[in-house]
Amino acid sequence: ISTAAIGLSDRFAAQNKHDDNILLLPSLQEISFNPDAQTILPPGGMAHPTWCDMTIPGVPVEKFSGLIDTQHHTGNKALDSTGLIRLNQFVSDVFSSKCDKDVIVAVGHSLFFRSFFQLFLPRSLEHISKKKKLVNGGTVMVTLGEVTLEDGKKVYMIDPKSIVVVYGGFGKHTKK
Repeated sequence: ISTAAIGLSDRFAAQNKHDDNILLLPSLQEISFNPDAQTILPPGGMAHPTWCDMTIPGVPVEKFSGLIDTQHHTGNKALDSTGLIRLNQFVSDVFSSKCDKDVIVAVGHSLFFRSFFQLFLPRSLEHISKKKKLVNGGTVMVTLGEVTLEDGKKVYMIDPKSIVVVYGGFGKHTKK
């Protein structure tokens, strides 16, 4: 949560209408069961600022908790949950009423986003995002599409021409 607030602080500072918030979606939880990939926030609980949130420019400490929307937060990912399940849930969430915005800014772990590109870019397309993780603090812009097939199944894809590296890029911190 702190990483998202710090990374989006310029956006919060520049807002005129103050209607953006950080929506906690269980589908964006890290693809790992390591201790540092677990949440200590209880389901639907209020996110309180930690020591590192006290001086985030654009995010006054007294407004921090109000920026965090936990209505969909269900606590830690289930033991039977997988990255694939959460990736598919995330893209479904993007097109649901949970994310009632035209622009979604998703904040997460580099492994999640590498897997996101592997799953939702065309299989035949070679792209660095499928092989290398985003650098720490890396930012990429994409257009995600949704198509409903004749049988009612929804299919999601990233438009390969829409990928724009805004900051950092891919692979500078990973092994070859």
